Amino acid sequence: MPLSPYPTNAERIRVAALWFWCVLVLIFLVVPIFVPVPLSFNSGSFFTFPLAGLSTRWYEVVLGTPRWRAAIGNSLLIGLGATVLATFLGTLTAIGLSDPKFPARRFVVPLLISPLIVPVVVTAVGTYLFYARIGLANTYVGIILAHTVLASPFVVVTVGASLSGFDRNLMRATSILGAKPLTGFLRVMLPLILPGVLSGAAFAFVTSFDEVVVAQFLANAQQRTLPLEMFTGLREQLSPAITAAATLMMGLSILLLIVANLLARRSRQNAGALAE
Repeated sequence: MPLSPYPTNAERIRVAALWFWCVLVLIFLVVPIFVPVPLSFNSGSFFTFPLAGLSTRWYEVVLGTPRWRAAIGNSLLIGLGATVLATFLGTLTAIGLSDPKFPARRFVVPLLISPLIVPVVVTAVGTYLFYARIGLANTYVGIILAHTVLASPFVVVTVGASLSGFDRNLMRATSILGAKPLTGFLRVMLPLILPGVLSGAAFAFVTSFDEVVVAQFLANAQQRTLPLEMFTGLREQLSPAITAAATLMMGLSILLLIVANLLARRSRQNAGALAE
């Protein structure tokens, strides 16, 4: 008896049940994240539902108060510094690891991605004890270096994925034609893996911009980042300004992650084109 190309009623019910369950799971995961968004427009001075009214007063507090503006500036400064260092070091590391002749590759890779596995509080304590001895605690340089350690694995992974489809014969061809290694990298390799590099940079910035544990150990009162200022506000004074700051951070993170996903998709397309 030939199989029917059309789904049966039982199959339709199973598919509908699966979709319903997936929607419930997504709602369960996503709704708590977006709860601060309506609260940030509350005209009242407390976290209450229903809202007392609609107002942008708490955004004006976050963007107009010197304390919050300083925290935003610190987050941008530290995030950009960590992003530049993590992107540079992570890209070079991924290029080296992509070489099949790289020595002890199976031992180096787990070491490099260990910041993704080790609990952040363990990393923060160890970093503070080490930096306190060499004078980097309570400095911008120390925080940027610590965030670079946390962000670099994301760059290594994304750039490594871009390099998986890169044909190294192209670099040999540039060498045969007389180009120096740096010229070959800038003219041939970098344009092909650039989406992966930019995607890694976006992930690195989000990692640094949202980080609070390491900053709590290393930052002083003048170096508070935006997440650290929110955490301090939760302990000292519950203000709806925290929800406005959280909404701004959430919007920036979502925007950067969308850009990172688009760049990663383009990187995969470039890898597929090279494979063909």
